[in-house]
Amino acid sequence: AYLGLRVGLTVSTSIPIAVLTVALFKVRPRKNGSEILEANISQTIGSASSSLAAGTIFTVPALFLWGMAPPFWQIAILALLGGYLGISAMVPLRRLLIVKSAAELPYPEGKACAEVLRATTTTAKSGRWIFIGLVMGAVVKLGLGAFVVLPSELSVHLPVLPKAELALEIAPALLAVGYILGYRQSAIMVSGSLISAIVLTPLIALVGATLTTPLFPEMTKPIAVLTAGQIWSRYVRYIGAGAVAAAGIVAVVKALPTMWHSFAAVIQGVRKDRLDAASDAAVPRTDRDVPSWIVLVVPVLVVLTLIAVPNLFAGNMSFVPRTVAALGVGIFGVCFVVVSSRIVGLIGVSSNPTSAMTLVTLLGVSVVFVVAGWRDPSARAAILTVGTVVCIAASKAGDISQDLKTGQLVGATPAKQQFGQYIGAAFACWAIAGTVLLLGNAFTFGSPELPAPQATLMKTVIEGVLSGSLPWGLVGTGAGLSICALLAGLPGLAFAVGIYLPLGSLTPIYVGGLVRSLVESRRGAKEGENDPGVLAASGMIAGEGLAGVLIAFVVAAAGRWRDSGWARSLDSIHFAAKNFTYLEGTVAIVGGLAIVLGVCALLHRAGCSEEAAQETAKKDD
Repeated sequence: AYLGLRVGLTVSTSIPIAVLTVALFKVRPRKNGSEILEANISQTIGSASSSLAAGTIFTVPALFLWGMAPPFWQIAILALLGGYLGISAMVPLRRLLIVKSAAELPYPEGKACAEVLRATTTTAKSGRWIFIGLVMGAVVKLGLGAFVVLPSELSVHLPVLPKAELALEIAPALLAVGYILGYRQSAIMVSGSLISAIVLTPLIALVGATLTTPLFPEMTKPIAVLTAGQIWSRYVRYIGAGAVAAAGIVAVVKALPTMWHSFAAVIQGVRKDRLDAASDAAVPRTDRDVPSWIVLVVPVLVVLTLIAVPNLFAGNMSFVPRTVAALGVGIFGVCFVVVSSRIVGLIGVSSNPTSAMTLVTLLGVSVVFVVAGWRDPSARAAILTVGTVVCIAASKAGDISQDLKTGQLVGATPAKQQFGQYIGAAFACWAIAGTVLLLGNAFTFGSPELPAPQATLMKTVIEGVLSGSLPWGLVGTGAGLSICALLAGLPGLAFAVGIYLPLGSLTPIYVGGLVRSLVESRRGAKEGENDPGVLAASGMIAGEGLAGVLIAFVVAAAGRWRDSGWARSLDSIHFAAKNFTYLEGTVAIVGGLAIVLGVCALLHRAGCSEEAAQETAKKDD
């Protein structure tokens, strides 16, 4: 959740949870050879939280930005319903996608997790890197975020180009994300961001330099007096939104054949289940799914619950708009579960374009609301929460697909994994709701600490469609850039997300991808093979995220008991203070670069470690 609120990206947690599980199992070793299956079911349940978090943080913060902060129970129930919809709609696709399409859909993270389980259940040596990374991420985050030793971002203005600047955020989690994504993906993303920072922003500044009046969509200030950040907020973000929307629509169109074949397979599967119900005992353990009636009943119950509970959709709308919104959840949710389940088989959970699917959902539901004449603030809140449930469903489908692939490779029982995902979602939804509320109250969504870029994007699109004030010229420009990237053979969504996100957040991602490239070239291994550097990177993400949540908890508690002695002590040392650091100028720049180099050195050492060499040797054998 923390990472997604920072840069609008999430990564799979299956591998780090698998390593942590095996490490705990080493305390009490199993003697019956079932350790790998127990670790697999634990990893399946534990990873349920990340997919719920992705859908929640991509949408719910927009309600805070509108001043309509939802209660704890509402966030939790929406997450639960979205999770259950995603699990149930994906189950019928397992045989088609996981088993029969194994040659076409490798499910890279599922295969990697299976390798990690096999490796760590025989030796836990490589698992140490996840703990080292966790400590590194937590220490740096506490030093910069809690004790404000250094500025969290370094920047430099470029000559000649007006209002162009390069920036680098000091964040181990972002360096780790780049390492996990690899060089190509991170390079494509930073390329999009460079176009925003050193092409679009200077171009807009040049065009507006002689204007004395505001240029739409900015309504109060002329471009000449806007900063680079303000130009991005008023103009470039609409170009980025158009780029993301166009790339998402193209991804959906490409997936239409898959959706059709998958729906046909679902119908055939249900009929076959009815015919073979009497011979269920003859089905191998490794090919059993949850009963078909669960697959059919749960989505229907999700839609009926959304219709029947008045305040579940934000905005407290009447029965008819609620029904339309709930049907939108059912239609878009099932469609994008199919899309997500297939896409992650090719590119993995970390690159799953759930935000694009959510954008398409919001655009579709918004158009229906506009036609029906529902345009008030309650309508936009209801539309957003439709996107919440659909986004969570799509994220959950991608997550369980990877877990089922891991289970297939280690000999697990699919039905037990599926029930495990139901259990994990039922518990994780409450933790996700509490975390989102805690972070929102402590840091404020939309602030530099938690910009919540995806939620801001969703908010912008809904407001523009309902009010009719969306700057379609800028949106179309972004769509054109995405189409050019697609024609050049680039992943359109990765490029589009780069245009939308600030350069400071994507520069460390590129640096992490560069380190991954150096590691791969030194090891002579292909990207995607088992790599202890990925474990170290996963640990950094977890460590920084946990430290961020801890800081948020302390800040919230200090605000609650502001007059206490310990709260005044925190104020005296500038704990988590904004616009203040103990070191500034050249010393801060040198210190910040040293931290970045230190994190890169750790990732490189992990990737080139003895454990990595042993894994490469096994591959060669």
